[in-house]
Amino acid sequence: MSERAPFAKMNGLGNKILVVDMRGRKDRVTPAAAIALDRDAATKFDQIMAVYDPKADGTDAWIDILNCDGTMAQACGNGTRCVVQALAAETGRHAFTFHTIAGILNAEEHENGLISVDMGQPVFDWDKIPLAEEFYDTSRIELQIGPIDDPVLHSPSAMSMGNPHAVFWVDRDVWSYDLEKFGPLLENHPIFPERCNITIAQVTSPTDITTRTWERGAGLTLACGSAACATAVSAARTGRTGRKVTIHVASANPPGVLELEWRPDNHVVMTGPAEWEWSGMVDPATGAWSADEAVAV
Repeated sequence: MSERAPFAKMNGLGNKILVVDMRGRKDRVTPAAAIALDRDAATKFDQIMAVYDPKADGTDAWIDILNCDGTMAQACGNGTRCVVQALAAETGRHAFTFHTIAGILNAEEHENGLISVDMGQPVFDWDKIPLAEEFYDTSRIELQIGPIDDPVLHSPSAMSMGNPHAVFWVDRDVWSYDLEKFGPLLENHPIFPERCNITIAQVTSPTDITTRTWERGAGLTLACGSAACATAVSAARTGRTGRKVTIHVASANPPGVLELEWRPDNHVVMTGPAEWEWSGMVDPATGAWSADEAVAV
């Protein structure tokens, strides 16, 4: 058993996040710990944001992102906002630069409490998303669920926002599709060698999109920040909207919104809330944890 580390139970639009403070330590949060924490109803999560000492000059921290099945994720926008809120409360600072396996993320907490994260640049090349076969135009790839002559979902936009995404555009309400049934099939489809985040999206106005997401390694999720980025970019790329939209996250409880801008410099900036719930201490090797005394979990 290793020495316990401070952690916070947080959420970004309902996206369940554990922020674990591993700064000053040499050990890591293990996949076994992640799986154990997810099995406990009190600590069940979508992503762990494990915050370590910086590896590069000019950055404030290195962040490992773990899914609830113990696998690593490359990006988590909702989790990044939670890290910003936690560090801002600790330090009094409002701007941070983080380093992840997907690259550099710059983030800022605003006076109104909302947090903006520069999620970087989208990737459209088929072999870098990655896809298992070549597509010249990844804004519409050949993939469908259901009968050939009447598919339920078809022709998604594919891209990477640090992790692979497929966005299926639909005309009906996003709740009318059985994402819990189709999500696992699509996440693990052979066309996605590294699996994929699956989003159903409906444009409801020139500036508004409603989404539901099946998240790679986490399943049906209340919200997914990188999926919101992928949806906004794909909408603009396919001419459905302009480059600045509001994403309505239908699964969030209560339903929430993220503001997305695909800037002229090709960077995608996401702005939204984060919420602190409670804190405690956790063994990063086993997942054994305890809540702070004043917290009723």
